[in-house]
Amino acid sequence: MKSNIYPCLWFDHDVKEIADFYSEIFENVKYLDSASMVTTVEIEGVKFMFLNGGPAFKVNPSVSYYVYCQDPDQVQQLFDRLNKGGKVLMSLDEYAWSKCYAWVEDRFGVNWQLDSSNAGSKQRIVPTLLFANQKKELIREAINHYSAIFPTSKTIFEAPYAPESGIAEGTLLFAQFELNGYPFNATSSTIPHDFDFSEGNSFVVECKSQEEIDFYWSRLTEGGEESRCGWLKDRFGVWWQVIPENMSWLLNNPVTGTAAVQEMMKMNKIDIRTLELAGTSDKY
Repeated sequence: MKSNIYPCLWFDHDVKEIADFYSEIFENVKYLDSASMVTTVEIEGVKFMFLNGGPAFKVNPSVSYYVYCQDPDQVQQLFDRLNKGGKVLMSLDEYAWSKCYAWVEDRFGVNWQLDSSNAGSKQRIVPTLLFANQKKELIREAINHYSAIFPTSKTIFEAPYAPESGIAEGTLLFAQFELNGYPFNATSSTIPHDFDFSEGNSFVVECKSQEEIDFYWSRLTEGGEESRCGWLKDRFGVWWQVIPENMSWLLNNPVTGTAAVQEMMKMNKIDIRTLELAGTSDKY
């Protein structure tokens, strides 16, 4: 099933150059839409949006991208490429959960976890949410919350903290789950961190109708907050963009696109009809 969810990464940089960078890192990169402000690509079959949004926000380790590799040689290859100009957060080594693993931040600030075991994952690259500081015990609550919103959802794997950790029994250290068929990982940390979820990493939800937009907007903003242009923050601080599936066409239409962009800038929740009628005599 093709999911309507995919990640968006915010940069203060030419996103075409960033897409070209990843095309040199990964073997399978497909350009879907390339422009100076927004470029969308598929990396190993997984869709990404790269946004040149300016200096207001940055990607950070609260969302990393877990790469399930075929073998240690592939981990080594990606490690060597991603490490150039970046930094190593966890060295390439054997760990309790993997015989060959590393955590690398590349030169654009994007975090990658490299694992030699594919763990049966149907998706090569899986976004990973890091619940830290006061959120470290909230993974199960978050999965239950999201699963109640997205109609096709399931928990794939759970790993609770060991009893000797001192964390409340049943608290999850790691989990993998699906929302509308799209896999996510979630991991917890007891180490204090100076970052949290932000607009630097958001998740796009493409909707077929205004009814879908209204539904996801209403449910995801419960306990969270609205922002502009279809952006919102949920109750756990994770950022989402709830947009129509034809958003690119609406905003880039040579006749009405400029007017549609102007209308969108006034909105919190996206109103499809207003964007469709922007710049036409039938607006009112």
